[in-house]
Amino acid sequence: MSFDRKIKIAPSILAADFANFGAECQAIEAQGADWVHVDVMDGHFVPNITFGPATCAAIRPHVQGVMDVHLMIAPVDPYVEAFANAGADVITAHVEAGPHIHRTLQAIRGAGAKAGVALNPGTPAGAVAELMDMVDLICVMTVNPGFGGQKFIDMTAKIRALRGMIGDRPIHIEIDGGVDPSTAPLVVQAGADVLVAGSAVFKGGSVSHPDAYGSNIRAIREAAEGVWT
Repeated sequence: MSFDRKIKIAPSILAADFANFGAECQAIEAQGADWVHVDVMDGHFVPNITFGPATCAAIRPHVQGVMDVHLMIAPVDPYVEAFANAGADVITAHVEAGPHIHRTLQAIRGAGAKAGVALNPGTPAGAVAELMDMVDLICVMTVNPGFGGQKFIDMTAKIRALRGMIGDRPIHIEIDGGVDPSTAPLVVQAGADVLVAGSAVFKGGSVSHPDAYGSNIRAIREAAEGVWT
């Protein structure tokens, strides 16, 4: 998994057909997805329950590119190895999920995955100031985590602050929540390069009619890349 700052679209399978995950992953990649984003929720840290390591392991053979696993769970540390063994390329933990995020990030890298740290809307950029040399990705939540389809919360000031803190380090800024063609340019202009989108990618399509996925992905990408032209 090499580093570059090209825009990456990472559809969240939270918005996919749960009965057809393998085919859904293949469909979005065939239609232009760069990463596949897996939202793991525990009903404790966030008010929803989704997938575990077994689901990640089941879809891994169907994902040719990067499997980006976002752990919205607490505690995190006991599960890092299981998700790494399930094939996660990136494992992201929330800075709010436990008292020792430094240890969690060490565990993620020690398990062979890229380490991400996520920030809820109410958490300032400064919460990760001492972690810059331990992370490969910073995920800025632009909704309160727990459910798909929520309205975008403007976090552009936080994104700009993080971009300045990162400097020339090879760290991605990922945006998760309410990303669509109208919000993508705002976050990219502020410094983001990985855009997670759920309903904005999967709306109007299906495994049997995947062209809509491609149209939706292209619309987000073109809107995002338009800020550079």
